[in-house]
Amino acid sequence: MSTLEPTHSFDEPLPEIRSGLRGASSALVCLDFDGTLAPIVEDPDAATITPENREAVADLASSPAITTAVVSGRGLADVRDRLSLPITYAGNHGLELFRAGAGETAVHPIASKRAPLVEEVCAALERALAPVPNVEIENKRLTGTVHVRSVPQPLRETVRRTTRSVVDRIGGGDLETSLGKRIVEISPSVPWGKGDAVSLLEESCLGDPFVLYLGDDVTDESAFRAIEPEGLGIHVGTERASIASCHVDSPADVTSLLEWLASHGVDELTGGVSARTPALPAASSD
Repeated sequence: MSTLEPTHSFDEPLPEIRSGLRGASSALVCLDFDGTLAPIVEDPDAATITPENREAVADLASSPAITTAVVSGRGLADVRDRLSLPITYAGNHGLELFRAGAGETAVHPIASKRAPLVEEVCAALERALAPVPNVEIENKRLTGTVHVRSVPQPLRETVRRTTRSVVDRIGGGDLETSLGKRIVEISPSVPWGKGDAVSLLEESCLGDPFVLYLGDDVTDESAFRAIEPEGLGIHVGTERASIASCHVDSPADVTSLLEWLASHGVDELTGGVSARTPALPAASSD
């Protein structure tokens, strides 16, 4: 593992990270996947974690004082397959949770109940958007994503408008849409997102961990909001404004930050604690 001194935008969050670690006995490090651990690519199926980031996440996860989690909009099985590491995963923006130590998967009950609606919407969009070149509709079971990254610019608003129309017609008030980086997300209308998932993971940690969250997209803003000011949000990239207190420029800078955490940051902690198994909220009414 590299022990290089911090360089470039990695310098910015270091003082706040050091300060937070020194006041805690453990840490929870949450990471988005696309744009954070893996560079953004034209074909979402081709997204791959950089070898350096994979090694850095593995090294970080080997510390008993640090809980490492990947929190992604991808489906749980998808993101787990792309890392294949014994860590915690939150898929579908936190609607699915898996913790390697417990070996159990928790699924939001209302999202599970509305999965057939997501499937119906995705099938309808395949038909409605068939004439649009390069559009991709991804059914992630609990949620869906319409990718417009490769769609000609003049047609992207048509795709967004059509998606909203189909979701409203089929889903009624049970499904909703939101915009991300060149995507339209389709999800159940429940008050749950990445920020809620991170808060749940924090509650599952014994003691009072210092929480770090690194992400690049609009959906990561709820996580930044959930953990600050006690924790630290770090926005990855330079394309847009963010409420996160700090930023790094790219997945390469994420590598440097994770390497520093694994090799030096863990020494700032006062001691290690274990974690409880997180559980999603039980269904009340739908």
